[in-house]
Amino acid sequence: MKKLILSAAILLGGLSMQAGVIDMENTITESVKFQDEYKEVDAVPAAIKTALDNAYPGVKLDKAYVNDKKEYKIEVTVRGEKSIVYTDATGNILKK
Repeated sequence: MKKLILSAAILLGGLSMQAGVIDMENTITESVKFQDEYKEVDAVPAAIKTALDNAYPGVKLDKAYVNDKKEYKIEVTVRGEKSIVYTDATGNILKK
């Protein structure tokens, strides 16, 4: 009888350890992406077209946007995949 009570106490004690309260913190990170105001344009300079053709053979220009700093945001399609490329007015590709 003592062994039965002792076994039950050990078993219940072991189960209560696993059912302990875990303190979890939920942290929410808000990120704000700053974007310059880009305005859609109909044509881009020839230097940009040449630079894109050299960098991405078979590129198709879908849409082009320009901001006040004369930086261009260009939506392109290369081999069926759409992408966004940022350049300056002389055709240098920018990292953004």
